[in-house]
Amino acid sequence: MAKRLSVAVGLWALGGPLGLHHLYLGRDSHALLWILTLGGFGAGWLCDLWHLPAWVVAANGPPRPPPRGASPALSPPRVAGQLLVGGYFGLVGALGAPWVPTPLAVALGVLLVASVGDQASDPPRVVAAAFLAALLFQGRVLPTSLATTAVASWHRRFEPPRIPPPPLPARLYRLGLGVAAFGAPLAWGAVSGALGVVGTAL
Repeated sequence: MAKRLSVAVGLWALGGPLGLHHLYLGRDSHALLWILTLGGFGAGWLCDLWHLPAWVVAANGPPRPPPRGASPALSPPRVAGQLLVGGYFGLVGALGAPWVPTPLAVALGVLLVASVGDQASDPPRVVAAAFLAALLFQGRVLPTSLATTAVASWHRRFEPPRIPPPPLPARLYRLGLGVAAFGAPLAWGAVSGALGVVGTAL
């Protein structure tokens, strides 16, 4: 079914911070990123309006294989997003889910941004870089995110399109798993903290 710009704009206006327009256009990684960061901390959601026409054209066109042997151009907004979201995931993990290794949380945030659109990175190298950087920088989140972002950017590559694209139920299922993986540890940490406060008060 052809995608319509008017529908995409409507979804952007009504549910943009939750990535509804990205879900409509088949940009599932972008949708998950927007759900977990409320539209790229608000700024990304506003910038999306500028890109919507091109995304609609891409969604309606035939899948194009990536150029052989070519790497994506280095994108400063993507690099900045990897740094910010990696740091955000690391802080959330450290504060809300201390049993989750902070380097792993940083790496997952960086990889999520790296996978937006038709690009990807090298997960094993990115995760290894995050743990090594955490050792070198004594667990500090920002330097770890910076080093992990550098490795993810160095290993950036085009991701071939899925032909045919997965059905909507499968896409929603994977999206739900991503949200649950992020939210469940935070919810458990909040409940445990509340029970600890109640137990202390009693």
